Amino acid sequence: MSSPRAHFLVLTFPFQGHIAPALRLAKRLLAAAPDALVTFSTSEVAHRRMFPSNKPDGADEVPDDEHGGGRLEFLPFSDGTEAGYVRNSDPGVFNAYMSSFHAEGARTVAEIVDALAARGRPVTRVVYTLLLPWAADIARDRGVPSALYWIQPVAVFAIYHHYFHGHAGVVDEHRHDPSFVVELPGLAPQTIGDLPSFLTESTDPSDFFHSLFVTFRDLMETLDKESPKATVLVNTCQELELGALAAVGAAHDVLPVGPVFPSSDVSGIFKQDDESEYMEWLDAKPEGSVVYVSFGSISRMAREQLEELILGLEGSERPYLCVIRKDIKAALAGAEANEMPQHERVKNGMVVEWCDQVRVLSHAAVGCFVTHCGWNSVLESVATGVPMVCVPRMSDQRMNAQLVVREWRVGVRAQIDEGGVLRAAELRRCIDEVMDSSESAVELRQMAGKWKRVVAEATGKGGSSDRNLMAFVDDGARSAV
Repeated sequence: MSSPRAHFLVLTFPFQGHIAPALRLAKRLLAAAPDALVTFSTSEVAHRRMFPSNKPDGADEVPDDEHGGGRLEFLPFSDGTEAGYVRNSDPGVFNAYMSSFHAEGARTVAEIVDALAARGRPVTRVVYTLLLPWAADIARDRGVPSALYWIQPVAVFAIYHHYFHGHAGVVDEHRHDPSFVVELPGLAPQTIGDLPSFLTESTDPSDFFHSLFVTFRDLMETLDKESPKATVLVNTCQELELGALAAVGAAHDVLPVGPVFPSSDVSGIFKQDDESEYMEWLDAKPEGSVVYVSFGSISRMAREQLEELILGLEGSERPYLCVIRKDIKAALAGAEANEMPQHERVKNGMVVEWCDQVRVLSHAAVGCFVTHCGWNSVLESVATGVPMVCVPRMSDQRMNAQLVVREWRVGVRAQIDEGGVLRAAELRRCIDEVMDSSESAVELRQMAGKWKRVVAEATGKGGSSDRNLMAFVDDGARSAV
């Protein structure tokens, strides 16, 4: 009887910022292991948005020529809701959703694993992203090895690890003093204000994101259960975070396998604008002249911030491509918001609702990225050699900005006012600091070019991330025997 093929079940939370890196890793696993199978699974609601033309029931298999001979299958699980999480200012709504997601997700993923085995397609390795700690329990109960795919920096992983392993007290004691400096083992000193927001703002049960604090706590406890060590894949390369890797120490088997992304963007839950329009617009601009602006897939924007943003971009007198999501426009009730249709060209720029960010950042015309510092965006910017203006808000974003500004010196950090608004004058100042001809701006661009080369080498054949991924794949193949 022949041994089963290596079969990776990749599970992820149903937000675009989780789906994109998880799906990219799934495709890398297929490329690295030509005989392997991959099943990609997220919630039913997100699955329907990814594949709106497919039947809601049953699995979706991607065409052979697109993802390696039909070896990639998409099979959704239930989060216990009909519409997924719907934005609401009531923290009880979000925390109730997370409770349903954990309970129903665990139940239906267990059913998927059992059904795959019954079909003669047994899972040999479970890979899960950072808000699904129960995935490891499901795998362990069935004797299947699992790996956490950490889609934030190693430095942030190290902070969570140390917080939940004896260092919570000092953070909790000073959580209301953003300037207080915390020293965690092996890491550079950080202020309370730059630690992950779920550790400083969400520990109280009444907090909006308290369920995320609990989930991260459960995740760290889950990793501690693994024997002899938990495997943690990280979407970074060791050259970017040597110090942080050392800070984790020998607690877990941490493998940097990134930055993981394709030459162009992958399927997601947002519909892109017509690519030809904004790419042709970029083609007509001089090299390094365009400011690209995007604050990710979940950040919200008040009318005052939108007005300051456009005012600052216009005031910079540089061409710009600005992403303003459809849901943001819908939330800004009134004529002014409705007068900003898809693809409208304002005086110096173009506004789109969503775009292929990797392609945009790879375009020679783009010289600056104004970003919320989500880790996907940071990695894409570093890998394409584009300097950044950092406008972090929550979660890991402030720590990511520290890496960009202090560790790699490829960007500047914008200051927001007491009301949380990035003012037009500050935006113009930061854009100038990155894009003008000053000595500091030239150095930023040179450093951006340096790290682009470092990342290319790490992810290329035989590079550090490539070797780590191949080692993981080989281990997965042994698990299938």
